[in-house]
Amino acid sequence: MKKLLVAAFATFAAFAAQAETLSVAATAVPHAEILEFVKPTLAKEGVDLDIKVFTDYVQPNVQVAEKRLDANFFQHQPYLDEFNKSRGTKLVSVVGVHVEPFGAYSTKYKSLDELPQGATVVIPNDATNGGRALLLLEKAGLIKLKDSSNILATPKDVVENPKNIKFRALEAATLARVLTQVDLALINTNYALEAKLNPTKDALVIEDSNSPYVNNLVAREDNKDSPAMQKLAKALNSPEVKAFIVEKYKGAIVPAF
Repeated sequence: MKKLLVAAFATFAAFAAQAETLSVAATAVPHAEILEFVKPTLAKEGVDLDIKVFTDYVQPNVQVAEKRLDANFFQHQPYLDEFNKSRGTKLVSVVGVHVEPFGAYSTKYKSLDELPQGATVVIPNDATNGGRALLLLEKAGLIKLKDSSNILATPKDVVENPKNIKFRALEAATLARVLTQVDLALINTNYALEAKLNPTKDALVIEDSNSPYVNNLVAREDNKDSPAMQKLAKALNSPEVKAFIVEKYKGAIVPAF
């Protein structure tokens, strides 16, 4: 019996010694929830997933670039590309996981047709999500842009605005909080879900499920191919995660694999 206990302890100690901690920044919904779902699987494979929840889109990238964290999971490729360009960072996508169809919300109106002349519409103030918002409004017929393929479009690129919409750009994390104060808010789905909005039911217009804005696991060049990172990437693209996303988010989040 004593020998068995010693052997068991030795096995546990060896596993603990081999376990590697992987610190990952994420926004609360759905990213941290998905990471929590795969955490037990990774633990069995010797990876201790340390999930750090953030409320903004800047610090997760900054802290990975500065090697204070190993990876992050919150952003789509256009946002990452623009961040790298503007900040001089060299972060890279490891694997694509899901799409969060982007939507427009209102507490005052039940359809876009009801928007009044001079309506106040708020959009994210980062370049890619602001452009994404304007492209969605153009697709819905509210405005016309100078270049419909420009994902970095700004309100200055609006060439037709029949309702004379007044655009305001605010930090993405604040848009759900000001929803009752404006006529329409273009809100990233992670923040919409945190605010208890149901994108498939509450959005007056929403991207379709083949949106190119895939949310990625992001790391640095020096650690993207590490065994622990690749185990996480594999777990995030597993059939179990796909089923989890489909069941939990009911179409508000769409698997990209």
